[in-house]
Amino acid sequence: LNLPQFVQLMETFVGEDVSLPTVKRLIAFIKEEYKQTEEEKTEQLEKVQLISRLAQRKLLLEALFEKWDNNASGFLDLEEVDAVLSTFKEGMEKEALRKAKKHLCSRYPQLSRVGKLSPKAFQTFLELVASEFTGDEDEAIDNLVEFLTTSVEQSRMNCLQSLTRRKWLHDIQQAAETSGASMEPVYKAVFKALSQDAEAHGDNKKISAYIALLEENQLSPERGQILLRYVACTTDDAPYVLNQILYRDMKGVSFAAVEEGKPIHVPRVQLHGNIHFWNTDRPVEERRGSLLVLPLHDARWKVFGILGLDTLRDQCEKTIFLTHEISFYQGVSQAFSKAYHHVCRLENVLQMTVTALDWLHPRAPSIHTIITYLVEPGKDKTCDYALRKVITTDKTGQKEIHSSPVVLLRKENLLRVYLFKCIDSSEVIRTSVCGEYHIAVPLRDLSGQALGIFDISVGHHQKLPPHEHKDLQKMLKMAQAACSEILKMSLEETEPTYVLEAEHVTNLRPAGILFHRLMLQDLRQCV
Repeated sequence: LNLPQFVQLMETFVGEDVSLPTVKRLIAFIKEEYKQTEEEKTEQLEKVQLISRLAQRKLLLEALFEKWDNNASGFLDLEEVDAVLSTFKEGMEKEALRKAKKHLCSRYPQLSRVGKLSPKAFQTFLELVASEFTGDEDEAIDNLVEFLTTSVEQSRMNCLQSLTRRKWLHDIQQAAETSGASMEPVYKAVFKALSQDAEAHGDNKKISAYIALLEENQLSPERGQILLRYVACTTDDAPYVLNQILYRDMKGVSFAAVEEGKPIHVPRVQLHGNIHFWNTDRPVEERRGSLLVLPLHDARWKVFGILGLDTLRDQCEKTIFLTHEISFYQGVSQAFSKAYHHVCRLENVLQMTVTALDWLHPRAPSIHTIITYLVEPGKDKTCDYALRKVITTDKTGQKEIHSSPVVLLRKENLLRVYLFKCIDSSEVIRTSVCGEYHIAVPLRDLSGQALGIFDISVGHHQKLPPHEHKDLQKMLKMAQAACSEILKMSLEETEPTYVLEAEHVTNLRPAGILFHRLMLQDLRQCV
């Protein structure tokens, strides 16, 4: 139990109307009766020290990664890191390095194809290398970090540039986490990061930027199995680019970037001959500038779209994208990918929640309302988290999906403090507010932390009828299982398992179908 969970356990045990002397007697009793053996104390201390050591190591390796990744691309070249590590101890640890690299490639199969180390893969690589050394692993990690730190030099100017760029990349992720499952704030953050960097570090270039996502081509299948739909772009380009569709049989280099999985840079579009120009109002003689198309990869390095930039609106002669700019734009594409999939997961969780609420309504008519909230982080480390109201279901089963933000802060909602206690402890809370009884139930992520919450009001009844309570418990159990599976989808390397025919047909496993599939599996186990 952590501290909030222990406090909640004690509050639940003593009840709401207990007197202060009774609480003091309980505390005295626990202090007197709680005993730990020496073995238990030692085990607990070792566990705390291990957690602390792993947290410190993670911070140390993240800082090292950022020092190497001075252009904030989000990746390091595996061969470059390998080449530097091969000189560690004057090359005496090459065999350990070879074994570690072999284990790394078996854990991350895409590495042999793309050769790029993410922060997580970089940390895993160094831990694998250290584990192959003789002696203490922590000491080996420290030695590797010291060696790699001195192997890379950064000027003060590069450090400031890197810090600024990382702030912009963080803003993209922040936009996703506080978006309420909407992509609009993410698109705005991406284009803001690109334009700010072009101004600050790109010689004040005027750029156009756009995002296109791959879709199955159901409109004109004879023109190719897939198409690129332009879902977002910089404001000035919206009349020409937004919602446009690029087919395979049209001019352009975007599909080449998709197939190769690598950026394509066209320094002078006027000399290329295979560029598609969306703005046909621009005279041919003004169609001059540079074009960069970056593939968007998911966690398994599968391409799902492109991020494009060009300088056609800039009339200056020198508008070619430089290497450090291209590296940063790769970092932006990676940040967008993480943000995009974060929003997709939230959308799936909400879709699953709607299905779960629809299933519950006819089975539990005694429930007055259910309000669903998502947890959003504070604007910075000093701010507490907030709760965003996303779905309200009333007694008739009518649902209101809140598109405009309704955000609750702890300090402004004293009557709803039970919601924040539920999030803090990640445990179920039962309480009474102004004569109405509430059950607050957390929806947990894979680490056990609450990512959302159901605020269930049962009116003036302290308890639901037994059969309704049983169905409520079943719904909550299946909703949690479905939520966990949604979150695992972006992590697992294995192919999904289909149970219902509808999942085979769509090949998408919609979250609503997922809820019913888990309900079916539970029913099969009971039969």
